[in-house]
Amino acid sequence: MSNKRLVLLGLNALARAHELNYFTDGHRGAAMVAAHLLCRDNGLNDRARSRIEELVDLNWSNTPLCTDHPEEAPRPERVEEIGAVLTEGAESLRQVGHNAIFAMLAIKGFHLVPEAATPARIEGVCKLIHMLKPWRDVEPDPEVNPPPFEDTTAASRFILREACDAIDRFIGFGQGYAGHMLTFGQALVELAAMGDVAWAESCRDAFRKYVTVTRLGPEPGAKAIPDHPRSDLRPTEAGYWEARGDHDVDIGHVFKYPYSCYDLLRHADDPVLAQAWDARADQLF
Repeated sequence: MSNKRLVLLGLNALARAHELNYFTDGHRGAAMVAAHLLCRDNGLNDRARSRIEELVDLNWSNTPLCTDHPEEAPRPERVEEIGAVLTEGAESLRQVGHNAIFAMLAIKGFHLVPEAATPARIEGVCKLIHMLKPWRDVEPDPEVNPPPFEDTTAASRFILREACDAIDRFIGFGQGYAGHMLTFGQALVELAAMGDVAWAESCRDAFRKYVTVTRLGPEPGAKAIPDHPRSDLRPTEAGYWEARGDHDVDIGHVFKYPYSCYDLLRHADDPVLAQAWDARADQLF
């Protein structure tokens, strides 16, 4: 997937999501960028890559969401506008941290494909981030104090431990909290790793709020959701993707969760934590 086709499709979608269903379509755009990164960073073989691209084509690439934008001269220096929008109200917990998730994947996508950093796409991404609303915006527990996000090893270990605990806490209630612990936390680690430390740290209190909410466990009256059946297949293997139905990609968590997880595991460099994660991974993937 060296041609970065999925990145361009994802950037098109992220920039157009505000015109459609901003939240679900933003997920789909971010997922296409994450799918490329999942393949690239983990050395997925040709079978796995082809199946992932096939799933994107069967579900998203031929829809209005991914339609190309008008030709314009690229302005990669304007990508900083996305970071500026992110920092506006970044202390609020906005729809499970998707302001940071979408912003990071858009910024990373524009770094990968700078010729796609046109004014229309950048402005579209900024409009998308502006639309995200506060959600469970509680006061953070004073005891929730993640390491600096630029300390990639310590921060990644913190996020992975919280995600493992969340999986155990939400057995029987779905694993969205654990999944977004990975994607929100990894977005901040990756922003810092790209050199955008101030943008990452502007979201510190929002992330602390998310950890606080997640540690509370299922809300009273939460809907029961069956757990995934046990499986030894993992998203780094072609068999995992070949076993999925042609339209079994939902809104893209199937790509975003594993991308964030494996990126954090590389940063964490902790065999014991990796083993603990793998023992639970099929509950999320």
